Amino acid sequence: MNDPSPKSPDKLLRDENVAAARSARYRETAKVTIAGGILDLILGVAKLVAGYFAYSQALIADGIHSLSDLATDGMVLYAARHSNAGPDAEHPYGHGRFETIATVGLAVALILVASGIAYGAVMRLFEPEVLPHPGIWALIVAALSIISKEWVYHYTMRVARRQRSEMLRANAWHSRTDAFSSVIVLIGVAGTMAGFSYLDALAAIGVALIIAHIGWGLGWDALKELADTSADQHLVESLRERIMDVGGVLGLHLLRTRHAGGQVLVDLHIVIDADISISEGHHISEVVRNRLLDEFEGVTDVTVHIDPEDDEYEAKTLGLPMRNEMLDRIQRQLDGIDGLDRIEHFTLHYLAGKIRVEALMAFDQNSEPEICRQVEKRFQGALKDDTLIDSFDLHWH
Repeated sequence: MNDPSPKSPDKLLRDENVAAARSARYRETAKVTIAGGILDLILGVAKLVAGYFAYSQALIADGIHSLSDLATDGMVLYAARHSNAGPDAEHPYGHGRFETIATVGLAVALILVASGIAYGAVMRLFEPEVLPHPGIWALIVAALSIISKEWVYHYTMRVARRQRSEMLRANAWHSRTDAFSSVIVLIGVAGTMAGFSYLDALAAIGVALIIAHIGWGLGWDALKELADTSADQHLVESLRERIMDVGGVLGLHLLRTRHAGGQVLVDLHIVIDADISISEGHHISEVVRNRLLDEFEGVTDVTVHIDPEDDEYEAKTLGLPMRNEMLDRIQRQLDGIDGLDRIEHFTLHYLAGKIRVEALMAFDQNSEPEICRQVEKRFQGALKDDTLIDSFDLHWH
């Protein structure tokens, strides 16, 4: 079956560019995430082994933290693969929320891991005789972790900025917090080796607090996204300024934004001249829509509603009769007036709680200017007491 509404060449080109951009974005996201994941696996195993043989609770906790980063990397890969898929019948706004849901699950897991680490460390603090005494290998592994995770942070952040990916930006900071926690481990291990045996357990608690903080931050932001929290105010103001720059846009209201993964969805109402044609109004709305899609990379969907007047707080014409009912009402009031049968078309303008009526009538051999004015006055006189009609104008052709 042929598509009843084939896409224009510009639309096809835009769709192809969007698909290519999504594919490139996923490939680069996968590359940096896999590289970070391999390092997380090596570091996690090294910390667990070194922590076990060097008798460091803090390093073991930090190893679990590194493996939690590995889980984050897996979530990022899964979410990136699905969230970059285009819209389909079941997901008309795309798949961006896959990323959000994955982030919530990860946040819960991180908080649970942090709780377990902190509980174990606190229990050991109440049993000083079983507090471990870390060795030199704990220091070496912690120092290597700081250097490597800081490198991962900068690598991932460069890609995040290039791709404008909040998910990668969050994952980069997640990697950096692993470096921060390793600094705490380094201090704790060094302090314990210097004779302050409780510092290693305190460092483990510090690592747990960092993990919980990460989990809470990721989870809270994801929950706000699921609750359709607006995009940041700077982006909203930039959108507003660009919309008002479009010729024919007289006003703007009900500008709303929401996130879906790394995407921003926008819907808005624009006010246009009430006397222009529907097609011109539609053209203005399409210019607004395409400019936002083309000029704001994170914006992937825009819905524009056209208003002939500002109805943000009150739909003043909502209670007025529909066209067929109104035309029957007009016909009854004009019945019997000479010339009614020559009216070819009525145009109704629903504005400010009333209806402006325009009628189109053909000239004939008797259509002198004065006769035309008299015909119009007879129609206006017949409708002047109708409380729903604001004005009546007769046009000739």
